[in-house]
Amino acid sequence: MPTPTTIAINCRGTLATALAGVAASVYSSPPEAVIPPACVIVPDAPYLETTTIGKSQIRVKINFVVTAAVAYNNTAGALDNLEQLIIAIMGAMPAGYTVGDVQRPTVQSVGASNLLVADLAVSTYYTQQTI
Repeated sequence: MPTPTTIAINCRGTLATALAGVAASVYSSPPEAVIPPACVIVPDAPYLETTTIGKSQIRVKINFVVTAAVAYNNTAGALDNLEQLIIAIMGAMPAGYTVGDVQRPTVQSVGASNLLVADLAVSTYYTQQTI
């Protein structure tokens, strides 16, 4: 008997599990507080692209942003740390996930700390299975 699937478990959860091997805190949804270095998985736009034809199973392309974040203590060191984290994230991608462009780094204030962050475009395909 097939197991029912969900995007939270079969897509974001799979990605978060794969990213757990990088030296960073991993969040499969936006957290209330970020502990750097960190990888945060959030929906991108467009989030779901339908690939269903007719009345077959529901199949979508799912687009995520993986935000890589490091402490912003000094410019050169933070940029080097961010670049290393981005390369580690790319190397940890599970099979079936595609990494697109990496956006320009920016400084973001989160609570009392400043983070240097960059967004990686990541996508995969999901087919809904029901029982």
